[in-house]
Amino acid sequence: MSQENVRLVERAIAAINARDIDGYLACCTENVELLLPMVGAQYLGADGIRRFFTDIEDAGPDFRIEVQRVQETGDSHALAFLRFSSTGRASGIVTGAESANVYDFTEGKIRRIRIFLDRSEALKAAGLAE
Repeated sequence: MSQENVRLVERAIAAINARDIDGYLACCTENVELLLPMVGAQYLGADGIRRFFTDIEDAGPDFRIEVQRVQETGDSHALAFLRFSSTGRASGIVTGAESANVYDFTEGKIRRIRIFLDRSEALKAAGLAE
């Protein structure tokens, strides 16, 4: 099994932690979609990704993602189990949670990311559970 998609996901997450928008966009197709089904949010294309980076910085400047595991789930899909943490800018409250992201790839780049707080929903979205 090729590990190229796994390494691409790890690079994209490292770019988020480094606040490297250009590095993140280099991992993605021009029409990338970042979807948060649990809150109905979506970030579309490069402008959407820039807005996502602004949103996480505004909400918690120390927002970080820890990669627990990334696995390919087919030639053009991967599933990442993650933990994220942040201190609220306004509240000072430290928050953290686990998530699972489903990544779809086109021509060696990330085309779509779906973020799930419920890991069982991510497994369903990835076609790994009913």
